[in-house]
Amino acid sequence: MLLYDTARRGVFAMEPGPVVSLYSCGITPYDAAHLGHAFVYLTFDVLQRRLRDAGLETRCVRNVTDVDDDILNKARHLGVNYLDLAAREMAKFEHDMQLINLLPVYSEPRATGAIPEILTMIGDLFTTGHAYQVEGWVYFEASTFERFGQVSHENRLAMMELAAIHGGNPDDARKRDPLDFVLWQPSLEDEPSWESRWGAGRPGWHIECSALARRELGDTIDVHGGGRDLAFPHHECEAAQSESVSGQLFVRHWVHVGLVGLDGIKMSKSLGNLVFVSDLVQRTESAAVRLAMLDQHYRHDWEWREELLFQAQSRLATWRSTLNGRDSAVLQDVRDALDDDLNCPAALAAVDAAAHAGANVAPAAALLGITL
Repeated sequence: MLLYDTARRGVFAMEPGPVVSLYSCGITPYDAAHLGHAFVYLTFDVLQRRLRDAGLETRCVRNVTDVDDDILNKARHLGVNYLDLAAREMAKFEHDMQLINLLPVYSEPRATGAIPEILTMIGDLFTTGHAYQVEGWVYFEASTFERFGQVSHENRLAMMELAAIHGGNPDDARKRDPLDFVLWQPSLEDEPSWESRWGAGRPGWHIECSALARRELGDTIDVHGGGRDLAFPHHECEAAQSESVSGQLFVRHWVHVGLVGLDGIKMSKSLGNLVFVSDLVQRTESAAVRLAMLDQHYRHDWEWREELLFQAQSRLATWRSTLNGRDSAVLQDVRDALDDDLNCPAALAAVDAAAHAGANVAPAAALLGITL
């Protein structure tokens, strides 16, 4: 299988062992997960299905960021406990992911369940000379990691701008450098707090995923990724702190998924321009929703349009009309398309051609997670 790697900026052959480790950055459950989230997890689902089809075992970890600024601010606004908010939104998320027939993940660990591992990792970063403390705040010193920028390849100015957008607070006067990032911070009076040798507080965002990935999958992961907007700062910072502790390559293939837009603007919780799987299945069957998303290449940004549902419904009807048809080589055609950097649109086109020729396409559709 050939798969694009963001860090190496090219398509490279995967060379996995019999067990393939995958880590997909999960949601921060302070609001409903939208179609953009679903597209990321669908990408990892198709990847897993093809790897399993090839006889490999997959272990896909999808974390839950159940403590960070976003969820704490929302819980404060609603006047509820942050864990109750997380539980409510996770129930909705799990329901939506089941609707589009995602495989169960190997593990779905929560940040709040990894505080000991987080504290150990921060301690290791002090030992290796990459962390410093100021007034109860602990930072990773980006300049101590020579390969900082290896994942996103952004220049310093772009990094500063992206850090500001994604809560990195480059204007923090406590930092030695604006690109340094938080490992541990003091909690506000109404926020959860854990004891540490740097004072009571809570973890920063990036260290949560590093600690969870290391605990669940080890020092080096075959595939790690999420939405394209996570490349910097989140994944850049993850790689820096993880490799600073382990001294080993953190990720073999960084997979970043295109963003989904609506009316010309990227879907965003802050903007409210969202489309939800649970709403779409009120108007059509869930297989059509999955199929509409499969017709987009995972690395490309794309726009949700209502006609995508109608096209998917028509496609399903054509595929189902072939259930008593002859056998064909379409299953191998789908495998070949998926092995070419998860080219799902090419896979669908192969199934279409076989269906129009009267072949039974049910096994090929099943590999794509579609039950006819």
